[in-house]
Amino acid sequence: MQGETPLGRLQKVPGHIKILSLRSDFCLADGPPMLLNHPEMSFDSLGEKTATLWRIAGSKILALQKAYESKGATPVFTVGGLYQPQGWTEWTQGFQFGCQILQFDATGDENFLEIGRRNTLERMAPHLTHFGVHDHGFNNVSTYGNLRRLMLEGRISRDERELQLYELALKVSGAVQAVRWSETSDGDGYIYSFNGPHSLFCDTIRSLRSLAIAHRLGQRLLDENDEAISLLDRLLEHARSTARYNVYYGEGRDYYDTPGRVAHESIFNVNDGTFRCPSTQQGYSPFTTWTRGLAWILTGYAEQLEFLAICSDAELVEAGGRGENEQAMRRAAIAAAEFYIENTPTDGIPYWDTGAPGLVHLGDYLSRPAEVDNPHEPVDSSAAAIAAQGFLRLGNYLQRDEPKRSARYIDAGLTILHRLLEPPYLSHDSNHQGLLLHALYHRPRGWDHIPEGKAVPQGESCLWGDYHLMEVALLADRLNKGEIYPTFFGG
Repeated sequence: MQGETPLGRLQKVPGHIKILSLRSDFCLADGPPMLLNHPEMSFDSLGEKTATLWRIAGSKILALQKAYESKGATPVFTVGGLYQPQGWTEWTQGFQFGCQILQFDATGDENFLEIGRRNTLERMAPHLTHFGVHDHGFNNVSTYGNLRRLMLEGRISRDERELQLYELALKVSGAVQAVRWSETSDGDGYIYSFNGPHSLFCDTIRSLRSLAIAHRLGQRLLDENDEAISLLDRLLEHARSTARYNVYYGEGRDYYDTPGRVAHESIFNVNDGTFRCPSTQQGYSPFTTWTRGLAWILTGYAEQLEFLAICSDAELVEAGGRGENEQAMRRAAIAAAEFYIENTPTDGIPYWDTGAPGLVHLGDYLSRPAEVDNPHEPVDSSAAAIAAQGFLRLGNYLQRDEPKRSARYIDAGLTILHRLLEPPYLSHDSNHQGLLLHALYHRPRGWDHIPEGKAVPQGESCLWGDYHLMEVALLADRLNKGEIYPTFFGG
């Protein structure tokens, strides 16, 4: 970037006052494929683009609300521009209503607050006690969590009874999420996925937000014989397990592999907790990187580093201390960030899997922008939207003791966000219910719509893509205006 750097505008996370000197051993690579340090890439230059986003998003949110107001199902992804339900865990309902709350946050239009608050109170309760899923951080933090954050920030009137309701919901959500627990042979454990006790998903790193908020509110999980289980302990154990088994560092167990690669799923022997092998559900193979999983790792750890910074040393002692936990999170986040930069086209939009078999037919695809209209492999804009937030948060976190790396990651986040807020990714079509185009859901299962005359999916949206584009745009707006830095734990 030239001229005034956006680094001077970044707001410190509340309580972010102790940063240990735990520098990563991952070097900054020369000549990254992503084109960083563009003069036009700044927070200031995003203003017009985010204003366009909020204008477009408002009408699409209202149209989707009208289309689904009387339906019991939840919209998940679009087919031919129309959102379709799937009826499987309803894991995107929080994103639907969360978009309404974020629209209010960005614009101040209380109509969206009223809709989002009503939908949360009337329709989200079943998600609080859903013991069968690993996605409480998606559904409940995007709704109850955002409403609580807005109240703590003073963006909406403080009502103690209403605040207590949001906090009670988040306490329940955090404890319920922590029940899905498997122990590992190394003394840690993990929140297991809906596949069963053997399955650790990289996605779940972002559901730790439910445990974090519940812990801050004083909640514990009470088990048989009144055994009190610390939600902070389970959060940190899951974070360490994910960093140890789902993220690769090119040494030890994975000496043969590429540093920063991410496995979607890790499989364990449930009889003794030993690690057995990597796996995947939505990626191409266990030995390639599904890029949305990579993005979940990047953003999930960046957020947890922000949370760890407000935890006291005393409460971290029994969970291994600040140093060990911060180092594990930080190393995983940086490894994922560097891998993303090195394995993504120049505009920061990734293809759906870094090892997808059709990429070989695209030639030197990393030396040019991603091509949504190619006959070999689809891109996944939803992965880009998630990763953009991770880069901005991680860059903010690292600016004090690793300024060079910090600037690199902020540039990466801006590069991605600038591109997503332009055609062909931002949908200006009022007849298309989606906001972010060229998102992908589940390539191996064939759930993504392939338009007539095309060979691979393209042109469609998903609710997590729309939500995360709005979430990172809100973050960028706040940073640009010097407003309160938004964190999932709020206030």
